[in-house]
Amino acid sequence: MTADAAGPSRDASRPIKVVAFGGGHGLAASLRALRRCTPGLDLDITAVVTVGDNGGSSGRLRAERDAQLPPGDLRMALAALADDEPGHQLMVRLMQHRFAPVGNPDRRATIAATSEPGHTAESASVAGPAGEPAPAAESESEPGPTAPDPAGANADRRIAALGGKHDPLAGHAVGNLLLLGLMELMSDPVEALEHAGRMVGARGRVLPMACRAVGIEADVRGADPGRSGEVITVRGQHAVAVTSGHVEAVRIVPSSPPACPAALEAIGAADWLIFGPGSWYTSVLPHLMVPELAAAIVASSARRLVTLNLAADNETLGLSVADHLAALHWYLPELQIDIVLADAEWVGEPDPVHRAAQALGARLVLAPLAVADGSPKHDPESLGTALVPVLGSDR
Repeated sequence: MTADAAGPSRDASRPIKVVAFGGGHGLAASLRALRRCTPGLDLDITAVVTVGDNGGSSGRLRAERDAQLPPGDLRMALAALADDEPGHQLMVRLMQHRFAPVGNPDRRATIAATSEPGHTAESASVAGPAGEPAPAAESESEPGPTAPDPAGANADRRIAALGGKHDPLAGHAVGNLLLLGLMELMSDPVEALEHAGRMVGARGRVLPMACRAVGIEADVRGADPGRSGEVITVRGQHAVAVTSGHVEAVRIVPSSPPACPAALEAIGAADWLIFGPGSWYTSVLPHLMVPELAAAIVASSARRLVTLNLAADNETLGLSVADHLAALHWYLPELQIDIVLADAEWVGEPDPVHRAAQALGARLVLAPLAVADGSPKHDPESLGTALVPVLGSDR
């Protein structure tokens, strides 16, 4: 399908059905942008969220409670779609609130900071025993975890013990515990997420890409400084995200997890499928590795849009912008894209990106997408402004 091809035939009076794929801060930015499109477009938004997170609070819940799904990325997607009504926003602040360690002299300041509107709780750092900030579970800069701590899954566990006193709540986000409880209570994760969505007045639906948590592992060259030329297997989403080596291949474990039936249904009914921004190997590409999900994406009559990251993160160091697009073809050769959206300033030399987009059947659209302070983060308002004419092009 080319960029000028007609999308699925539909009545122009009905909502435009959009399915956004990803996880973490990148997906949250995309969802906030889509929400900002609604004054000009009538959108029916579904977020399909990766379920490979094993760092921070989500990692602890997977290890200690055998959580059916890691809740952190699901929580962030719900917060991004939440209604602006004060009661719903208070619920969002509660869900995003992260418990600071008991006895932390800066505990109140930490609580206040993590409760500010717009604060992304996954990026909140909690002070350690000497008042020094402990490693955050996820960096505030897009597109995802970049903390240099190789034992990321244990970061919250380390800050949970102060002065010999065990503090099992330290580092957990309230929303993670809430979602865990709902999933245990209702058994069906989709039903649990729909209930949580009603609690925040979500202007859209949040679904997991698979019905159970998956593992992410990668073949990485140079991950071990002592064996710089060797390729070793790095296991776990967090470890892959912060690896200092060159990722040569990535995969999910098990290789054929059961896809979420509601996600398959949403893809089949979609008018637009949106990929990115986000950590390419650990948030965007995993959706293409779930066989049922990949088949549904290829079979869908929807148009497809890729939003490129503003800067490389640890896991994609050495990859050019064009290489990011080539990776989509590598992991799903049948995938055709209609639009590639990139920031005009951050994309660099546009010709290689234009050619890489053309190789996928896509048209490159350049627009200002970044926040004004010059940091590599997408501005939801600017991204939403860029999306309106694209998503509404066939109305």
